[in-house]
Amino acid sequence: MKWPFFIARRYLMAKKSHNVINVISTISMAGIALASFALICTLSVFNGFHSLVQNLLSEFDPQLAVVPAHGRFLDTGDARLDSIMKSGQVETACFSLEEQALIQYGTQQQVCMIKGVDDRFHELTGIEHLLRGNGIFMLKDEVTDYCIMGVGLMGKLDCGINPARGMSLYIPRLDGKSVNPLNPGQSFNHANVFSPGVIFKVNQEKYDENYVLVSLDLAQQLTGRKGQASALELKLKDGVSERMARRRIGQIAGPDFKVLDRVQQQPDVFKVVKLEKFVSYLFLSFILLIACFNIIGSLILLIIDKRTDASLLESMGATRHDVERIFTLNGVMSSFIGALTGLVLGVIAILLQQHFGILKLGDAGNFIVDAYPVVLKMSDLVIVLLTVLAVSYIAILPVGPLSRKLTARE
Repeated sequence: MKWPFFIARRYLMAKKSHNVINVISTISMAGIALASFALICTLSVFNGFHSLVQNLLSEFDPQLAVVPAHGRFLDTGDARLDSIMKSGQVETACFSLEEQALIQYGTQQQVCMIKGVDDRFHELTGIEHLLRGNGIFMLKDEVTDYCIMGVGLMGKLDCGINPARGMSLYIPRLDGKSVNPLNPGQSFNHANVFSPGVIFKVNQEKYDENYVLVSLDLAQQLTGRKGQASALELKLKDGVSERMARRRIGQIAGPDFKVLDRVQQQPDVFKVVKLEKFVSYLFLSFILLIACFNIIGSLILLIIDKRTDASLLESMGATRHDVERIFTLNGVMSSFIGALTGLVLGVIAILLQQHFGILKLGDAGNFIVDAYPVVLKMSDLVIVLLTVLAVSYIAILPVGPLSRKLTARE
């Protein structure tokens, strides 16, 4: 039966006999609109930070990485990996080898993570956009090995972009022998490297403070893992769906390998962003619940104001349940209008922030971006709207039994 909906809509739009009911109803809808506005804006800000971090890492991390399902290293001669590199979906592929090492410059020493890559690494990622200095991306030539370190590690070593002398890399040997205290250098593989006149800056502490890029051959020599690598890094051809390519490459690789996208390559970073987004959503939903309880006050006044109408409807054949539905639907429609108003205002604010950067993060130059990054997702709009409707329905559930008691007094 649709007539309870039409009566509820008329009660919502029509002027009440007491102006205070209109005022309280408007305040209730404004509270829901404000909570909805805060929800969509907050979720969009977290989407913006997620996108910002992903864009930063996309210059250093590969689009897809094939890693061993068990253990840390894979065989570069594996036929399945060769099939992946020759597949029609892959544009560029290269092996990488990561291992902890000790880097020394003069009297300064730091534990670091070396990443050995081949000459195609700059084609695979946007590393050249991250370089700072007057040199070029180069990891080896006929006679010399080079290394490119992060800006934070450069500061720890106090060596500058163009060190006056070479640096030394040390990695423990794999023979398992204990360190000889009389000659500890015998227990380490050692290599001298030079800077090509550039460093990289990812704006991520994990990389800037710890990573050193070297050639794959040098990394294999230092680690004693000739013919091995940590991952096969891939760049897909333009127009190739990452999801479909990942599934296809996974079928070629088999159960011995895992195919990771950029989010899966950095699970800790993105888990933190998702967790913060979820916690913010819960807190704002609780505020929304409190705002929805304000509707109960306006509905109680409406029920008292319309007791005569309720009695008249019952005398015309309406049931108690029909009368309850009228007031319940009135509360749901009030919540819906408030939510829709808040979402419209939120979308406008998000679009203004995207184009004009109205809200700044702080002093220019102190942050990666000057203004709060925001990304609007349709899924968030749907989530907020459903949340408002669900929370408001829960909040006004007591209205039905309450209307039965109040209208029974007439």
